[in-house]
Amino acid sequence: MSDFENIFDASYERVLGKEINARSFFDAFYLNFTSKSDAIARAFANTDMSKQKRLLEKSFYKLLTFYATNNATDYLEKIAIQHNRLHLNILPEWYDIWLEALIETVAQYDDEFSDNIELAWRLVLASGITYMKFKHNHVEE
Repeated sequence: MSDFENIFDASYERVLGKEINARSFFDAFYLNFTSKSDAIARAFANTDMSKQKRLLEKSFYKLLTFYATNNATDYLEKIAIQHNRLHLNILPEWYDIWLEALIETVAQYDDEFSDNIELAWRLVLASGITYMKFKHNHVEE
């Protein structure tokens, strides 16, 4: 495991175990994310957020695996298909907003937040985000 994976893992464990104003990390993240754009807020308006948070938590481990192996799991492929232009149509530029909202939330929830922690999160998630953006338009019909 690389240093950045270790840094990411330690930070992820810290943010998962913390609440601020009775909000979990993922509650705060989705508030940050949906506040960035009216279109994003509308896209999540009728979403079961409890289920969505569980799926996102599971996805982090799949993104970490993708970072470490450069291989998309069946789960990541399924998520990419669900989010592509033919299904949920999650726009590629939303992934950049997603990442910025995530980093903002990590900064709020990780008491040890630093440049190295921010870089670790960005590096671990970058390849998966690139994969998701690519799969938006490159779908097998």
